[in-house]
Amino acid sequence: MNILLLLALGGICFLVGIRVYSRYISRQVNLVENAPTPSVSQTDEKDYVPTRTYVIFAHHFATIAGVGPIVGPTLAVVCGVLPAVFWVVIGGVLFGAVHDFVALFISTREKGESMAMVTQSTLGKAGFYLFIVFTILMLLLVTSAFLSLTAISLTSRPLLSDLSLDTTQTILRTQETPQGTVGIIGGIASTSVIVITLLAPLMGYLLYRKKIPTWQGYSIGAVIAIISVLVGINYPVMIQPTVWMVILTIYVMFAATIPVWVILQPRDFVNTQILYLGLVALFLGTVIGGLKGLTLGAGGNIPLMNLSQGAQYLGWIWPMLFIFVACGAISGFHALAAGGTTSKQVTTEGATRRVGYGAMILESLLALLVIIALGVGLSQSRYIQIVWPSVGAGNPVLGFSLAVAGLMHDSFGLSMTLGAVLGILLVEGFAVTTLDSAVRINCYLFEELWRGIFGRNVPVFSNRIFNGALSVVIMFYLAYTQSYKSVWPIFGAANQLLAALTLISLTVWLYVRGLKSWFTIVPAVFMTITTIVSLVYKLFQEYLVRGMWTVAVVDLILVLLSIALIVLVVGKARQLVAVRRKVTARIASELA
Repeated sequence: MNILLLLALGGICFLVGIRVYSRYISRQVNLVENAPTPSVSQTDEKDYVPTRTYVIFAHHFATIAGVGPIVGPTLAVVCGVLPAVFWVVIGGVLFGAVHDFVALFISTREKGESMAMVTQSTLGKAGFYLFIVFTILMLLLVTSAFLSLTAISLTSRPLLSDLSLDTTQTILRTQETPQGTVGIIGGIASTSVIVITLLAPLMGYLLYRKKIPTWQGYSIGAVIAIISVLVGINYPVMIQPTVWMVILTIYVMFAATIPVWVILQPRDFVNTQILYLGLVALFLGTVIGGLKGLTLGAGGNIPLMNLSQGAQYLGWIWPMLFIFVACGAISGFHALAAGGTTSKQVTTEGATRRVGYGAMILESLLALLVIIALGVGLSQSRYIQIVWPSVGAGNPVLGFSLAVAGLMHDSFGLSMTLGAVLGILLVEGFAVTTLDSAVRINCYLFEELWRGIFGRNVPVFSNRIFNGALSVVIMFYLAYTQSYKSVWPIFGAANQLLAALTLISLTVWLYVRGLKSWFTIVPAVFMTITTIVSLVYKLFQEYLVRGMWTVAVVDLILVLLSIALIVLVVGKARQLVAVRRKVTARIASELA
């Protein structure tokens, strides 16, 4: 199958979703296209800030996009190209984009309230605490997985033969290993991270204190990004993965507890330029490669269908494929962004559809491009050796980077070395950005949890440093004691359960107002069943058998929380029918 044909078919599905399905849902929820939003009626120039749609779209996408749409598909493509594509496209259009759009719409209707507060209004205090606990667990798991993956990416060392280089080359610094001569690709990204982070306060000062023009900010950010890579090529930093984990933990703790303009925002501002460059390169590489005749499933490339081998590495295709590919298909984390800041900045209800549905589709497109790159840029044998080795955790980041290098080389004639560096930088930018944001969000969530438990603000427990330290200590412990492959399925399950809980809350909100809600019920039921089955499967087939007690305990907690969620919803059923009658009667009288 030609890669351009697959991109076109996926693009058509995405376009139908945006142009047809999202508008159908808009009619069902009674969206009023030009109705003003809380950012207009409650403007305070702090949280509620009217923002142009294209600006808030970029902000929202940068918030929800992470390394998940890269690592998840990279792991799941072991089942073959088509199963992964199927879930990314169908899941993105019918599940993920609906989840994001309706969550943003309802949060906007509820005056910019967070999804935790929306859940409290629909499922009561118990629902509120379930949401908070689900979210904290999910963020702890995702940060531990991303911490491990970031350390892996920053220490990646591919064989020179993988980069079509010989031992006489002078582009990369090299090391000798039992497997052969390797290039210090990860060291380039390591230096880039250090340079960008050290210059972030200067960038923040120029952007937020001196308020330099936007074009100057982008120009300076681009220069910093380029310089960081050039310095990295000449002076790659070589640090052991565990040392990098310690450094990153300290950095994230520091970044999460100081004003966002000092490091977090300016660092992300510079990194975003690398991210968008990578996205554009992947898209153009697929288009040009398709016109040149690059095909999937040819020769020794990753097969179109490979379910038997997929079952060998992932386990049961259902539910595990739908858990490994979380981001890119559906992600509960997106609801935090929708109700956290975006709902306070969109200026019309119509923008909730374009931003909520559209940004998720763009993330699904990213996941699709990742799968295509893997399908043509990396041979099946090298893919298995790198991502699913018989010994060790594997390196999906390196596998993706080499796939990007292969695609860029075949499409543009770009050197394998530069292509691999681009791939590493793309992952590193997404991963560290997610670590920054997730730990900061977890600080707020812990504060909410302690306030709910104690009924008031307790000095120690409401302290940002205490909650930040708690977040990073647990993050580091999980990353240090568990491989990312152990944590990733549990993170996916927690993330999907959070999405299911959000969808249930959205369904209740729609139901009590007499509105149709089948488009949220179907994904809610599917994701609830899928995640519970995956948790039980991993618990008995892997964690208990191998004595992996830490992840086994987390798995069991998630199972119990899932049961509590089901009991809560069933217990609320009769009450919801009565509430629906009252609300619909009130609405009818108001219309009359």
